[in-house]
Amino acid sequence: MGHPRILPAVLASAALALTGAAAAWATPPPPPPSDVLVSVGSPPTPFSQNKQNEPAVAVDAHEPSVVAAGANDEIDEESCAAGDPTTCPFTDGVGVSGVYFSFTGGSSWTQPTYEGFTARHCLGPDACAPTTGPIGTLPKYYENGLVSDGDPALAFGPRPGPNDSFSWDNGSRLYYANLTSNFPTSSTVKGFEAIAVSRTDDPRAAAAGDASAWKAPVIISKQSSTTFSDKEQIWADNASSSRYFGNVYVCWASFRSNSHGNAFPTPLIVSRSTDGGATWTTKQVGPATDNGINQQADGCTIRSDSQGNVYVFGIGVRGGKQFQLMYRSTDGGAHWQGPQLVAPVVSPGVLDPVLGRPTMDGIAGARVDLASGPSVDIANGAPSGAGATDQIVMTWADGTAGLNHEQLLWTSSTDGGATWTAPDAVPLPPGDRPVYTAPALSPDGKDLYVVDNAFTTTYRTNTSAPRGLVGQLWHADVAGGMPTGWASLDRSAVGDPRGTSQNGLTAEFLGDYVYASATRDGVVGVWNDASNAEHCPAIDDYRASLYGSSPTAPPDVIGVCPATFGNSDIRGGWWADPTTP
Repeated sequence: MGHPRILPAVLASAALALTGAAAAWATPPPPPPSDVLVSVGSPPTPFSQNKQNEPAVAVDAHEPSVVAAGANDEIDEESCAAGDPTTCPFTDGVGVSGVYFSFTGGSSWTQPTYEGFTARHCLGPDACAPTTGPIGTLPKYYENGLVSDGDPALAFGPRPGPNDSFSWDNGSRLYYANLTSNFPTSSTVKGFEAIAVSRTDDPRAAAAGDASAWKAPVIISKQSSTTFSDKEQIWADNASSSRYFGNVYVCWASFRSNSHGNAFPTPLIVSRSTDGGATWTTKQVGPATDNGINQQADGCTIRSDSQGNVYVFGIGVRGGKQFQLMYRSTDGGAHWQGPQLVAPVVSPGVLDPVLGRPTMDGIAGARVDLASGPSVDIANGAPSGAGATDQIVMTWADGTAGLNHEQLLWTSSTDGGATWTAPDAVPLPPGDRPVYTAPALSPDGKDLYVVDNAFTTTYRTNTSAPRGLVGQLWHADVAGGMPTGWASLDRSAVGDPRGTSQNGLTAEFLGDYVYASATRDGVVGVWNDASNAEHCPAIDDYRASLYGSSPTAPPDVIGVCPATFGNSDIRGGWWADPTTP
């Protein structure tokens, strides 16, 4: 590889004056971190069993003490020592859809152990074959010829009763959507990746390791031999005031005609279930054509208001510029109107010359992928709909002001998405550079919470200088539709993202998003954490070499790296509304 000239024009933009920047951070410093470990089953070593990222979380609106979270969790993968120690591959057939439960509202967590296909016993250089045994990921995939492939999305809704009638009196149902592919000896699904939904009506039994508490996964995406379904999100209509109470919706991007990354067209797809997730009807939202001027929404978030109107958001291109887009359905997802342009957006980061994807913290850094989807929440009054304002809030990390001056922006609508406020910035501490963010509105619309991961160091043109990563949870009261009095509820310990890693070792890895879910009394937030990950000088040197004229071979990870190299975690917790009388 030739020596790259590290983007001088882009780096120079860091010196530009910040136009329309956030107001100076006026809130007092946050208290000591009160966040807890969510991925409690994760071992601190070896890599990659110690690797978790890309968290999602859902609160049961009917019983808010019950919370479920998911993450990409490699607890069941083989160690790098199982074979060539300079490679750390995913093990064929082993799932990565981790699941965690809390029955204290999110202040403490448990990770169940089930039986499935696993390689967690493959820790040394001797020959070792994956087999059935203990797993820390979703059950019933191997038995159905499938592999759970991560990208978690979770939602609680009402359990269906007789004739698929929905009532909270029936109890609650947890839905867990994720990517899935064929087990190596199976041909269960067509294409590269499909979308599956798992369900449980008994979180306590599921948390105790009872696999029978889960129903078998249902494949909901329409697949051809060239389909790569990706970037899914799920939502259950959880306000009993809604005329479509109990409906469940999943949105995703359908990459067609080739493998992921080279697939056009890429239409936005929404699938809905009216019977508690047993059967699904799929609808293409918007056209399927892509070109250099107009591109369809990629990545998505889906929500419903107190009346049952459904909103799906994605990021697309109109007239050569990138926008947050919105589609709306007033008939329970049967038909869609749009897209409406919500706000312009500039992806943060710069294109890494080796990875071919944008990074923010430096060369060989964690990828930043705005197309993973907008982050949106609606104050729909769940579980009853009482007190709903139906305000919609969207947040995102934006690079308009240039490298090292990224902002955490928000916009809001109080009229069903017809109009939106001008984007404004959450006043972050000096030096914070937001990378992933998610909002959560209390069901009565009185409180807005925002979770973010942020880099605390400027873009690095080397891999030798320390880098910083934090997670943070913000709160603002909402008056007249406007958030006021921004304050930090938690700021995590700083970690060095150089200690995180792709399985291929060439770069860091943090996944694509963070998540939050609010009640009338508080919020649960989850984020990526690197505070227990030790960077490996040999890996730093190897990554740096890829940007020079003489790339070196990857090192023996187990032999030369600290034991906790790669030990990325999911942290988060529950925080009470700080302004409740």
